[in-house]
Amino acid sequence: RRPTQLAYARAGVVTPEMEFAALREGLPPEVVREEIAAGRAVLPANVNHPESEPMVIGRRFLVKVNANIGTSAVTSSIDEEVEKLTWAIRWGADTVMDLSTGQNLRETREAIIRNSPVPIGTVPIYEALERVGGDPAKLSWEVFRDTVIEQAEQGVDYMTVHAGVLLRYVPMAVNRVTGIVSRGGSIMAAWCLAHHKENFLYTNFAELCEIFARYDVTFSLGDGLRPGSIADANDEAQFAELRTLGELTRVAWEHDVQVMIEGPGHVPLHKIKENVELQEELCHSAPFYTLGPVTTDIAPGYDHITSAIGAAMIAMYGTAMLCYVTPKEHLGLPNREDVKAGVIAYKIAAHAADLAKGHPTAQAWDDALSKARFEFRWEDQFNLALDPETARAYHDETLPAAPAKTAHFCSMCGPKFCSMKITQDLHEYAERGMREKAAEFLQAGGKVYVPVSREPVASQ
Repeated sequence: RRPTQLAYARAGVVTPEMEFAALREGLPPEVVREEIAAGRAVLPANVNHPESEPMVIGRRFLVKVNANIGTSAVTSSIDEEVEKLTWAIRWGADTVMDLSTGQNLRETREAIIRNSPVPIGTVPIYEALERVGGDPAKLSWEVFRDTVIEQAEQGVDYMTVHAGVLLRYVPMAVNRVTGIVSRGGSIMAAWCLAHHKENFLYTNFAELCEIFARYDVTFSLGDGLRPGSIADANDEAQFAELRTLGELTRVAWEHDVQVMIEGPGHVPLHKIKENVELQEELCHSAPFYTLGPVTTDIAPGYDHITSAIGAAMIAMYGTAMLCYVTPKEHLGLPNREDVKAGVIAYKIAAHAADLAKGHPTAQAWDDALSKARFEFRWEDQFNLALDPETARAYHDETLPAAPAKTAHFCSMCGPKFCSMKITQDLHEYAERGMREKAAEFLQAGGKVYVPVSREPVASQ
């Protein structure tokens, strides 16, 4: 038997990992097992990553958020990336992808995996390209295969594989406004054109499945032809690749390998629902994992906002995991504060979608904070906030003194115009009035029924 969560789930076995994930979701373990067995959820848990705490990704569960980190050939170091890892997890990242493209790739990945309590993902084609000197034409199946095995041995939980970028699809992207914007997609397109052969990830996919099954690595089937601009959204190239990813999903499932499908990209609001519905149909309800999507191209420096808008909507429609976008998207490598901004924006989007989907545990958090807000329990408000440090700091800017933390107002409205204080005063007035009327009732003898008056009614 293959040691995969999918194989166990299909056999009716609830693994310890499934039990742990169920506890985190507030749902019965059998629900987790059923969703994994049906292919509607994944539990990324490489047998060589014992540091990871199991979690489940699927439309029936809480929406998850992934944070991308990684060195580049221009900047960053191993220590910086490990710090980004712990920082991203501090703010709520459910998984982290190491997208390093610089030097010391193995050492960087080892440090990240050994320090990570969340599943780690990679894009193996990046390291394979480094091994052949950065020339896509020199890539081969053998180089890629060896890279995958080495990363699986280290404990990588899920890997992005751009096996859907077929030779016949490449011309479809020629007339796009922004062409092929996926790094992995462009690498494989370049290889296909250089050799005029079919994508070796596609032709060797069955062997790749055998390797993944050996370590219980989850496929994240990459959308190498995703749209990189609003103008290119939902085009022929994007959906042609999606159909192929659906075919590959079935092949992976035949090998008991878990699969999730990567999605766009740049999509205007009115085209988002179509993406989810088509993905569910073509990919047999495998979990959808999207980058945003960015909903407008006009705001470099604010793409954590332009994309969080789309992320909330696409998650509401059923996307299982969101890949964050930072303010540095399209501009540079994100730093520590960019990572925080991206994670926070996406945790908000994910939670908003959980509320809209009616997840059984989602609203309890909102209700607790709302109650604390109405009762002016400032410290409880700060501690319940997604970002307690920022909430407390904003309050301190105008009301820093300790007594202000028990005051029944803030600096926005002051003590006379606070609507919640006025509402509380009304409640107190009503309660006081009821107490007074109750006392009058008792003094009058406490009689419920009053005798009817016998005096004649005056004629009109």
